[in-house]
Amino acid sequence: MSASNPSAPEGGPRHVAIIMDGNGRWATMRGRPRLFGHHAGARRVREVVEACPDLGIRYLTIFAFSTENWKRTQLEVAGLMGLFRRYILKETKALQAQGVRVRFIGDRVRLDAKLITLMDDLELATAGNDRVHLTIALNYGGRDEVARAARRLAHDVAAGTLNPDEVDEETLPRYLDTHVLPDPDLVIRTSGEARISNFLLWQSAYAEYEFIDTLWPDFSAEELGRLCRSYGTRDRRFGAVPS
Repeated sequence: MSASNPSAPEGGPRHVAIIMDGNGRWATMRGRPRLFGHHAGARRVREVVEACPDLGIRYLTIFAFSTENWKRTQLEVAGLMGLFRRYILKETKALQAQGVRVRFIGDRVRLDAKLITLMDDLELATAGNDRVHLTIALNYGGRDEVARAARRLAHDVAAGTLNPDEVDEETLPRYLDTHVLPDPDLVIRTSGEARISNFLLWQSAYAEYEFIDTLWPDFSAEELGRLCRSYGTRDRRFGAVPS
């Protein structure tokens, strides 16, 4: 069990990543606009973050907005960007009080200046926290991340600071957005879809996956605990065979 959390599931995941899906369908089922579901989903994030310490989860990574989500209607995208700004402004004090360190991953170039400033400020304000590490993937895509990492690596090779003959599978991760984080142990996707949607492609090579029917606004700390307990029963051999 976790030394600091005796109630944490035996052998539970240290790093959980979640594809938060189903907000729009949740709202439509209630006759409400899609943004209503996104607001409900944002409130669910707080409950999940608060549950992490008791479950032994040190790292939580959530997929908030993908590089493909720009294809949605202008109204929905604008509403989501406004929601991200409000979330940061509203949750900063609570995140600080809970000892949560926040990081953002993804390509910030396309985001508006005000949102980028809020992201930078939140990262700086929580930099000293260490109880839970919350990583928010915003304008993130796994292929885009690997391409950007490869570009940075190529620049170092061209500059002569990296020997191309020494590049191996341990090299590229140092250039990824997640270079300071451990790889996820468990990836959860809500809403009944069974695909990974370009999320943490490199990092999740040996992660365990859970595809569940629950829509994200209905996801609970109790369900997270159940999934963590289920993870603890799995035999993770990383390609080896039982001895």
